[in-house]
Amino acid sequence: MSEGFIPPHGGYQSLLAYQKAEIVYDATVRFCDLWIARGDRTRDQMIQAARHRP
Repeated sequence: MSEGFIPPHGGYQSLLAYQKAEIVYDATVRFCDLWIARGDRTRDQMIQAARHRP
């Protein structure tokens, strides 16, 4: 038990929840690129809502 009680951080990319969130974000950005005008506030709101923060 040399690591201590709290393990070192990192490796979040292997988490299933992170992988799914990344797919949702990428799909949202792609959808907005295809169907919503660049200057539209709706586009910004959708991308911001789908954004994940590691």
